[in-house]
Amino acid sequence: MRKATCILMAVTMVVTIFAACHHSPSTTHQSSFVQRDGACFILEGKEYRYVGTNFWYGAILGSEGQGGDRQRLCRELDKLHELGLDNLRILVGSDGERGVTTKVEPTLQIAPGVYNDTILAGLDYLLQQMGERGMKAVLYLNNSWEWSGGYGFYLEQAGAGKQPRPNEDGYQKFMQAMSQYALNEKAHELFYQYVRDIIGRTNRYTNVAYVDDPAIMAWQIGNEPRAFSEEAKEPFAQWLAEASALIRSLDKNHLISIGSEGIWGCENDTTLYERVSADPNIDYMNAHIWPYNWNWAKQDSLQENIQRSCDNSGEYLKEHIRIAHKLQKPLVVEEFGYPRDGFLFAPASPTTARDRYYDYIFSMAMGDSIVKGCNFWGWGGEARPVHQDQWQVGDPYCGDPAQEQQGLNSVFDCDSSTIAIIRKYKQ
Repeated sequence: MRKATCILMAVTMVVTIFAACHHSPSTTHQSSFVQRDGACFILEGKEYRYVGTNFWYGAILGSEGQGGDRQRLCRELDKLHELGLDNLRILVGSDGERGVTTKVEPTLQIAPGVYNDTILAGLDYLLQQMGERGMKAVLYLNNSWEWSGGYGFYLEQAGAGKQPRPNEDGYQKFMQAMSQYALNEKAHELFYQYVRDIIGRTNRYTNVAYVDDPAIMAWQIGNEPRAFSEEAKEPFAQWLAEASALIRSLDKNHLISIGSEGIWGCENDTTLYERVSADPNIDYMNAHIWPYNWNWAKQDSLQENIQRSCDNSGEYLKEHIRIAHKLQKPLVVEEFGYPRDGFLFAPASPTTARDRYYDYIFSMAMGDSIVKGCNFWGWGGEARPVHQDQWQVGDPYCGDPAQEQQGLNSVFDCDSSTIAIIRKYKQ
């Protein structure tokens, strides 16, 4: 009876995988680009499913200017490759003036169309090094949050005046101001020119055009783009459609996704999330899950709140899985994190609750065939926080952006228990 059951389960699994990843003749060739075939990713004729991480600072680390450390970059890539974490989600570059507290620097786009070439060189070098290791980059082009410029930068450059920042004016005022981005066509045009400039580049080290580089898996419109208000939801959807159509017109080889948190990033409007995900230029769906940021877990009771965090995360993820099956598009859980025990930040502090949360998210996400990728936030690697309250110029880059406590969500190379869990789910 046991043997018959095992055989039946094996046959069922093969049928399920075949149904989800049935290849049409046009997509079975041995391409070194990650392609989408229905609800599957295909790489070199085989299904591509991965566990990866967020490595937003990779281009800065690859530069030879301020913040650059190519030796560290290569060590980090070697470590990630050794762990099997070959899919990295990376910020193309930060926007605007330097010396702004809580913003990543050095910036790439100093003014519209004016670029810091050292960061472009860093991006080129990063892609070269990733390509040599067979790694894949997901590159995001914009950001709704203040830590890399993004929305606020484009609004200011479009003539909307100085934009508020959360550390100075609070998040409520900031989000109200950012809701104007979806309505501002001038801001969109400035962003579209940036998209043309970046996607149209040729790597100085490999002489390969970005559009022809298989080290790039996908372009993302932004990091967690949001409407930020009910009134902005319709123009927000229109902007995403315009942006994805532009990217598609520039690059036929690479995948496109939004970079969305999912339903949470669509003002908790499930219909809006499904609508923007259904766009034919969007190849796959995204979901981000943040129990602490979303008040499912409290600073003083992280371990006590772990079950609620898992339960809420599970319900949230189930809804995205349901929509992905309906649309027959791959789903990637590309951001999730949980603070260290006691809301401590030092690498030596324990990660009991985080480890349990990682185990839960990985098991649930990778347990459904429609989920094709899972990227935790984020890789801190060999960095060790210097100023834990907030990043300062000259500090090493961790997985935490400049506005957050350094070490808050970072996975360091010494976090052996967390790394063991990640290894368990590596495909």
